[in-house]
Amino acid sequence: MLPERSWRKSTRSQGQTDSACVEVSLAQDALVRDSKATDGDALVFSIQAWRAFVVSVA
Repeated sequence: MLPERSWRKSTRSQGQTDSACVEVSLAQDALVRDSKATDGDALVFSIQAWRAFVVSVA
């Protein structure tokens, strides 16, 4: 189980709780998880790698 962190969904999910999205938590690293399986595993990225990804898809 992951430690308590703040998680955010994409604004494209329009705030719907039942939408199939990913959530991200930014701290010393970037964690990405499935919004429908919040107790499951998460992908871990460095903040630099996450920023590079966001810039490349924006």
